[in-house]
Amino acid sequence: MQLTARLQQILPVVTGQGQNGEWRRQEFIVETDGQYPKKVCFSFFGDRINIAQYAPGTVLAVDFDLESRQGNSGGWFTTARAWKVEIAGAAGTAPQQGYGAPQPAYNAPQPAYGGAPQPAYSAPQPAYAPPQPAAPAGDPFAQTAAAASENPSDDLPF
Repeated sequence: MQLTARLQQILPVVTGQGQNGEWRRQEFIVETDGQYPKKVCFSFFGDRINIAQYAPGTVLAVDFDLESRQGNSGGWFTTARAWKVEIAGAAGTAPQQGYGAPQPAYNAPQPAYGGAPQPAYSAPQPAYAPPQPAAPAGDPFAQTAAAASENPSDDLPF
């Protein structure tokens, strides 16, 4: 996952001794942008710690994984483990939320394949015109001169 946010605070490195030797962890706090900004605490483990090179206030793109584990008391704990941090907008980084490039407005024209913009709506259609009555016809049962000459005894209209 990736989050784009502003660096707020870098916490001190914590070290300890485990079964596999010494371990190092460093946490840092970022704050998202928006109407309801959220603060998120990320942690680095081992030699991947490189957060100290950034000053607070820098907009960063943080690639991370979420991991949840159950504690001894039965409760669950979730950790956001960062595995890559770089300045937002750096090569290969596409901001996904927060301080990224503005998104187009809803239903705005989108470029078509090949880059030509398409209109967001179709051209106005002409107003509805009711059908016009047909020209008045003569007597529908009147025989034409040709039909009358064929069979003078037939008085049926068809």
